[in-house]
Amino acid sequence: VFCFSDPRTDPWPLVYSPLPVTLVFTSYLFMVALGPSCMRQRQRLELRAPLLTYNLAMVALSSYMFYEFLVTSVLANYSYLCQPVDYSRSELGMRMARVCWWFFFSKVIELLDTVFLILRKKQEQVTFLHVYHHGSMLFNWWSGVKYVPGGQAFFVGMLNSFVHIFMYGYYALASLGPRMRQHLWWKRYLTILQLCQFVAIAAHSSYNLFTECPFPDGFNAAVFLYILSLLALFLRFYYQTYIRGKR
Repeated sequence: VFCFSDPRTDPWPLVYSPLPVTLVFTSYLFMVALGPSCMRQRQRLELRAPLLTYNLAMVALSSYMFYEFLVTSVLANYSYLCQPVDYSRSELGMRMARVCWWFFFSKVIELLDTVFLILRKKQEQVTFLHVYHHGSMLFNWWSGVKYVPGGQAFFVGMLNSFVHIFMYGYYALASLGPRMRQHLWWKRYLTILQLCQFVAIAAHSSYNLFTECPFPDGFNAAVFLYILSLLALFLRFYYQTYIRGKR
C-alpha cells in the first residue's frame, strides 16, 4: 500500500505529478541565483504594506492548520506513539488529508519569504539554511501528501504550524519598522522554540523506528535524518547569532 500514491490526494493540485513542484523548485533556485544581480542597479523596495499583509495572512493560515491538525487528531483519537494513515474516505480521514495538502501548499506560499528578502536587498539573510529549508520542504511534503497524507505525519504539520503562528507574528511586527525593535526582544526565544520543535519531531519519528507500527519506516527515517540536518543548521545559527554575536 505504501508503494502507491493515495488515490484520494493523487488528483489534487500540484500532487498528481512531480513536474509542477519540480518547476516551482527550479524557478525558486533561479530566483535565488539571479534575483540579487537583477536588483543590483535598482532601489531596494520597502514593501511594508505587502509584508504586513502577507505575514498576517500566514499567521491566519498557520492558525487554521494548527486547529485542523489538532481537532481532527483528537476527534479521530490519533495516537502520538503510533498512528497509521487512514486511507478511507471517511469524514475525518478526508479532513486530515485536506489539511495535509494545505500544509504542503503553505510551503509553496512560503517561498515568498525569499522573494521579499531579495526585493528588499537583504541578501545576507538568504543563507544556505534559508534556501535549504524552504526548498527541501516542498519535496518532503509533496511526497507526504501523495503517499501518506495523515498518520504519523500529522504531528510534524501540527507542531510546525504552531511555531509558524509565532514566527510570522514576529515578522509582522518587524515589518512595521524600527519603532517596533524594542518589542522584538523575544527573537532568541523564537529560535529556541524552533529548536525544541526539531527535538520533539526527532523523538517522535525515531520512536517508531524501534517499535512495530504500520507506518512506513522509510518515511520516519527520512523525517528523522532531515530533522537532524535542520537541528544542526539551526544550532549553528543560534551559536553565531546569540553567543558568538554577543561576544
